[in-house]
Amino acid sequence: MIHYKLSVHSPASHYIDVVLTVDAVAGPRLELQLPAWRPGRYELGNFAKNIRKVEAFDANGNTLSYTKSSKDLWIIDTNGSATVKVTYSYFTSEINAGSCYADEQQLYVNPVHLCMYVPQRMQEAHVIELDIPSSYKLAASLPCQGNTLTAQSFDELADSPFMASATLQSDSYVVDGITFWLHFVGECRPDFEAMKADFIKFTEVQLSFWGGFPVPEYHFMFQVLPFKFYHGVEHQHSTVIAIGPGYALNKGKVYEDVLGVSSHELFHTWNIKKIRPAEMLPYDFTKENYARTGYVYEGFTTYYGDVMLLTSGVFSKEQYFETLEERLVKHFHTNGRFNLSVAASSWETWLDGYVPGAPYRKTSIYDEGNLIALMLDVSIMQLTGNKKGLREVCRILYNDFGKKEKGYTEQDIIKVCNQVAGNDLYAFFKKYVYGTEDFTEPLEECFRYLGIRWERKPSPHINESVYGFKAVDSGNNRRVSLVAPGSPAWEAGLSVGDEVIAVNGYALRNDFYEWMMYFKDEDIELTVSSAAQLKKIFLTKVSPKSSFFNQMKLSITDAYSGCFEAWINCNK
Repeated sequence: MIHYKLSVHSPASHYIDVVLTVDAVAGPRLELQLPAWRPGRYELGNFAKNIRKVEAFDANGNTLSYTKSSKDLWIIDTNGSATVKVTYSYFTSEINAGSCYADEQQLYVNPVHLCMYVPQRMQEAHVIELDIPSSYKLAASLPCQGNTLTAQSFDELADSPFMASATLQSDSYVVDGITFWLHFVGECRPDFEAMKADFIKFTEVQLSFWGGFPVPEYHFMFQVLPFKFYHGVEHQHSTVIAIGPGYALNKGKVYEDVLGVSSHELFHTWNIKKIRPAEMLPYDFTKENYARTGYVYEGFTTYYGDVMLLTSGVFSKEQYFETLEERLVKHFHTNGRFNLSVAASSWETWLDGYVPGAPYRKTSIYDEGNLIALMLDVSIMQLTGNKKGLREVCRILYNDFGKKEKGYTEQDIIKVCNQVAGNDLYAFFKKYVYGTEDFTEPLEECFRYLGIRWERKPSPHINESVYGFKAVDSGNNRRVSLVAPGSPAWEAGLSVGDEVIAVNGYALRNDFYEWMMYFKDEDIELTVSSAAQLKKIFLTKVSPKSSFFNQMKLSITDAYSGCFEAWINCNK
């Protein structure tokens, strides 16, 4: 058995103290590995950088020496001891959906961050004992006996986060005999009754879509923050969702975000937790798990996370269209789509998947994959007379791969799509998954078929539509976030990261758009801070043939309404 005891002796320091005990040790050396990444985020986390003061002891408390053979592999000299105890502390500095955090209010742990494991003994039981205040309530998907949690393997342990706090708020609902828990930590007043009504709707549709649920119980764990935030991470029996601000939890865009991310993460219970690419079955926690099918495990999930809210009646058509419009904007505003395919971008996610990275380098497996899923879904509908769609592809993947714990390959995805469509879709994959062809024409065809009007209008902000650059808040100023290649801003030398501090000599006071509109009929001089140097950028007024950045608007037309309803029915 592998045993961990977790405690927080100094909450203000944000350190979690770990005592790891390994029994039945045989041989002169014991290897202890710390994961280098966590499933659900396809980049190295290098968690060892948060480890402080590793010490090792034998059964009698005598100090044992050790060496490190890599950044996160410790080799203990056992001196013949059958029991080895290792102590260390793990630093937690921020709350998100995939982190650890400890302070005076809570203990929040993703075990994959801080639990060293014995590579040769990953299939043994792993036990976590929590030393927490008696006032704390515990939310966990692992079986609990008091404050002791037991996983049947390290893989299960790594995939089982938990939260403990005196302020934990919990409620539950039941669908098809399965209990789904809602847990909240942080300043908020969740409207459990309204929330459960919506969660029941999309949960019922997802279980119907797949034909069952792969686990006996499920936990939605919410870390509620006092500021705007949005992040979710999937697990086999649970999800952790970081959301904020807490004061807006039950209304408006924040509540829509709660629903959106929850539906997305629940869909992952099948797609990536059970249906997994061959490259990730099993997970290798020591290095990158490269795969080119991110458009499936994240793209399909993004697509259906949104669609399920529509088909369940949680979202109106207008709400669903608003979400899809956001996906379209992100796609068409990303010039990286012409430089690297979505399949290649999936591989490259391990380099810069979650930071802006080099501009125009690659595209998003989430948004790009979402649109690929839409196009595949409608294409299959067209080829089968609206009798089948991408749902049948998902079900085959679940039955033939997920349930059999068999990883799928890139070729398997194409083969199953062809099987369901009754047609060869290789040309589609070559153009849009493995190539960098423009999505406009196939998307237009999809929307026409479904009876959806797709309008593209110039952005109302002339910096975007006329001059070709986007900017975000930076105090009183604006920081350039994107510059369209070939645009006036591009030609004038404006760069991503430049901070605009004045327009035609007038210092900004959170009024960038107003000054840009005021001088809309004149040439514009921007004063920018670029790499801590002041520069003048001269933008000449021109009449572009088309807008550099467009708005997207979707709505239902009177034509082909039957296909739209068939599409909804195909995804229930």
